[in-house]
Amino acid sequence: MKSMPLEGLRVLEMGTLIAGPFCGRLLAEFGAEVIKIETPIDGDPLRKWRKLHEGTSLWWYAQARNKKSVTVNLREKEGQGIVRKLAVKADIIVENFRPGTLEKWNLGFDTLAVDNPKLIMVRLSGYGQTGPYKDRVGFGAIGESMGGMRYLTGYPDRAPVRVGISIGDSLAAMYGAMGALMALHHRHKTGKGQVVDVALYEAVFSMMESMLPEFGMTGFVRERTGAALPGIVPSNTYKCGDGQYVVIGANGDSIFKRMMLAIGRADLANDASLADNAGRTRRTDELDAAISVWTGANTLTQVLQILDKADVPSGRIYSIADIVVDMQYQARSMIEKHELGDNKEVWLPGIVPKLSETPGGTKWIGPKLGEHTAEVLSGIGVDADTQIDLRRRGII
Repeated sequence: MKSMPLEGLRVLEMGTLIAGPFCGRLLAEFGAEVIKIETPIDGDPLRKWRKLHEGTSLWWYAQARNKKSVTVNLREKEGQGIVRKLAVKADIIVENFRPGTLEKWNLGFDTLAVDNPKLIMVRLSGYGQTGPYKDRVGFGAIGESMGGMRYLTGYPDRAPVRVGISIGDSLAAMYGAMGALMALHHRHKTGKGQVVDVALYEAVFSMMESMLPEFGMTGFVRERTGAALPGIVPSNTYKCGDGQYVVIGANGDSIFKRMMLAIGRADLANDASLADNAGRTRRTDELDAAISVWTGANTLTQVLQILDKADVPSGRIYSIADIVVDMQYQARSMIEKHELGDNKEVWLPGIVPKLSETPGGTKWIGPKLGEHTAEVLSGIGVDADTQIDLRRRGII
């Protein structure tokens, strides 16, 4: 395997479930040594979430790949002392406890930075480290709701719905990883560390496109619109004759004309009032109806073949069963298969993004609980006899 861009970087991950661990995963995938601190006995609750294989979550194998699992009881002073020793040699700490929790354990940034002024701490929480809501419990679903995403998701005549994944946590994790790399660049110039403060609701809110400027200027409140993209026409999801659905984005002026010619509607292709998006927006219902008639008379395969030939952006809506057999996914190594040691395979998503010279990769899948405790603690001078005693007393 080629060298990875974050090799030599040491990260302490102190968090559970999604946001903090996903941030740590991104860094681990590109070569950082990520030491995941877990509670003894049970570990990260994600180990038991959703589908299990011999008691371990299949999700875990992806979320914790390339990480070292070290068990430490953070509620005990001796456990806190172990983390302080690890923090001295760390470049980055990733945590997603409620604000104030690390301070209660004497593991806050101000405390740890005394012995390691170069330390960067990524803090992921529902509402951020400041403000009147900072002490509230905040999960991804709440961040998605407060950030505006849930309000826009679904159909106008139904209750708002979730996207289908924990998108609020994942967005916050990505901002956390990006912030860590920004802070590293600053540290290279100044030698100083800092705090990267990511609120889940803010990570979601930052993705809300034109929602704020439109409201600020005109008072317009963007509403749920189902599968359509109002104001950008035609861009919608249409039912085909075989009952399947196709997504079509023919909203570019020249693309629209090509599509109308391809579906036998030269009258619409040559209609001067439809030559730009403003004109098409005024006739949205008419255009959607015309496209629906055509897709309804063809199978999904036929629709895609015709639109692909006309260079019109379109695609099927993939299930996971579609994804794993797709040639594009396979060509870009986006379906990784790893042995579990019992003649079973676990499939993991490939690494994103693709770097030409220092690509990321999977060194190992999510580890067993405490698998690396002895190795890591030996590295900070905790001998074998002491480890045995600490394990007996539930500290590690």
